[in-house]
Amino acid sequence: MKKLVVLTGAGMSVESGLSTFRDAGGLWENYPVQDVATHEGWERNPTLVTNFYNMLRKKLVAAKPNRGHQLVAELEKKYDVTVVTQNVDNLHEMAGSTNVIHLHGELMKVCSSWNVDDRRYQVLLDKENLEVEPGTKAADGSLLRPFIVFFGEGVPMMEPAAVAAMEADIFVIIGTSLNVYPAAGLVQYVKPGTPIYLIDPNPVKVSSYYKIEQIQKGASAGMEELIDRL
Repeated sequence: MKKLVVLTGAGMSVESGLSTFRDAGGLWENYPVQDVATHEGWERNPTLVTNFYNMLRKKLVAAKPNRGHQLVAELEKKYDVTVVTQNVDNLHEMAGSTNVIHLHGELMKVCSSWNVDDRRYQVLLDKENLEVEPGTKAADGSLLRPFIVFFGEGVPMMEPAAVAAMEADIFVIIGTSLNVYPAAGLVQYVKPGTPIYLIDPNPVKVSSYYKIEQIQKGASAGMEELIDRL
C-alpha cells in the first residue's frame, strides 16, 4: 500500500468556520497573539490565556469537519495515510483520520505548565468538560495550561513529521503556503521524484527545485480534484 502524507494548515479548517493560529496577522480571534499564544503572555496573565482557550474550545465543538476533511479520511481506503497538521483543532480525527500528527498542539488537551510534554500530566477534555477554571492545578502541582505550542517554543512533533515526509510515496499540502515554517521545512524531507500536490485557492510561489502541481481551489473542491487525479 502506497504511503500518502498530507500536510494541512489554516486553509483546511476555514470551510468549517475556524480561524487558526498562524494565519491571523498578529491577531487571533481579535486578541494580540503575544498575549494569548506566547510563553511570556502565559506568565503575565494565565487567567486571560486559560479563558481564551476555553472560548476557542466552545467554537471548536460547534464546528464540523468539512468535505475536505472527510475526503482526506477516505484516502485511508486506498493508501497508508499520515496527516501532519499545523492546526490545533481535532476536525481530522472527527472526520475519521486515524493517524494524525499535531505540530502545534491540541486544543482539546491541557497539560502541566512545568512539563508540557509529559503525558502523565496531560488531560483530554470533552464536550461535557470544556472549560478549565483559572488556577486549576495539574497533577504535578503546576498550573494547567493549554497543550499548545506557543510562539518561540520548540516543535517536538517535527521529528516524526519529518520521518513521515521521508517515507512518503505521494505528498499533499492543503491550505498552507510554502513560505511558512514548518511546511517549507517538511517538503525538504520528501524523496526526489515523489509527486507533490498543493491545494490552495491562492497562487503560491514554488521553488523550481520541487516539481509541485498546484490545484488552485479550496480544501473541499481541491480534494475532489486530487482524488480524480490520483
